[in-house]
Amino acid sequence: MKAIRQLTIIGVGLIGGSLARALREAGAVDEIVGAGRDEAHLQRARALGVIDRYSLDPAEAVRGADMVLLALPVGAMEAVMRAIKPQLSADAVLTDAGSTKGSVIEAARQAFGELPANFVPGHPIAGTEDSGVEASFAGLYRDHRVILTPTENSSADAVERVRALWQAAGAEVLEMDPEHHDRVLAATSHLPHLLAFSLVDTLAKMDDKQEIFAYAAGGFRDFTRIASSDPNMWRDICVHNEPALLAMLDRFEADLKRLREAIAHDDGDYLLEVFSHAKAARDRFCDNE
Repeated sequence: MKAIRQLTIIGVGLIGGSLARALREAGAVDEIVGAGRDEAHLQRARALGVIDRYSLDPAEAVRGADMVLLALPVGAMEAVMRAIKPQLSADAVLTDAGSTKGSVIEAARQAFGELPANFVPGHPIAGTEDSGVEASFAGLYRDHRVILTPTENSSADAVERVRALWQAAGAEVLEMDPEHHDRVLAATSHLPHLLAFSLVDTLAKMDDKQEIFAYAAGGFRDFTRIASSDPNMWRDICVHNEPALLAMLDRFEADLKRLREAIAHDDGDYLLEVFSHAKAARDRFCDNE
């Protein structure tokens, strides 16, 4: 790909920081500018070599950029888009890494008045339960998928430039309809995080929580690992993907109720059927990727 002259990353944490490291390692960017509200955090990012310089003013940070990544909680997207609008170059490509696409597209519509041709929403399907620039690493996106959800106004050139950006970081890039993306991610990411947070919170409020957590084994730790993720980010994701997430919650609650009934009525045949079907599905779709 043609090297990016200036990449501005607003939100230099795990996601933005890892992309910066990957592109620098690949020689795909000349200069990386960071932006955010916490100067100490940005100073740390510069000291680590993740960014070259920074600004606390997002509008100032995007001045001169030919590529801008918004790696922010989805609830903050509209305000930041409004802030950078006056300084965003006409030929700069704007993309994001938000986990919900319908809400980010609507934020862009509200901020810019219409969906810009240089705006290409995206979502890297990669991450860890850790956060912050210290947790970032160049290999985060290698052999992972990134989903682009171009709008009806996204230009072909802008889409290709964002595709090349993520490919340079080692990712497999796919395209998907924004509404379909939000339904799929509600099932595969948002619901599991909600369940993990909820389970740990339930146990943490029990009187014998000390003993419960003391005897937590590998299965509990594996299942609840994602409950160590950023609470603010996941609050925003749940709020901004309400329709799709509620639909998945309704479906899951109905299945969970049926499992409860099976346990209450000693229906071991039904339990075995569900467990066997679940094992076969996971073995087929997850372990053999």
